[in-house]
Amino acid sequence: MLILSRKLNESIVIDGRIIVKVVRVDGDTVKLGISAPTEVPIHRQEVYEEIQLNNKAALTKGPRIVPKLSAARPTEAPATPLPAGTPA
Repeated sequence: MLILSRKLNESIVIDGRIIVKVVRVDGDTVKLGISAPTEVPIHRQEVYEEIQLNNKAALTKGPRIVPKLSAARPTEAPATPLPAGTPA
């Protein structure tokens, strides 16, 4: 684990495209601003862990039973022909 010291309004750059900036220090709480491309997911650790647990649970559940669709098509009533000379 890399450990860095930063002061208020100082930043670090990750991979040349993610910027993490110390926005506020309030007692023992540090507020960070993160600037990253929209395709980079950013989560608090506890949220990330919950997502991972849910994904794992979804993979380990038994197979989903999908009802078999019937191959038979509903029958349609034959169209009633219009009398001769009637505009369609």
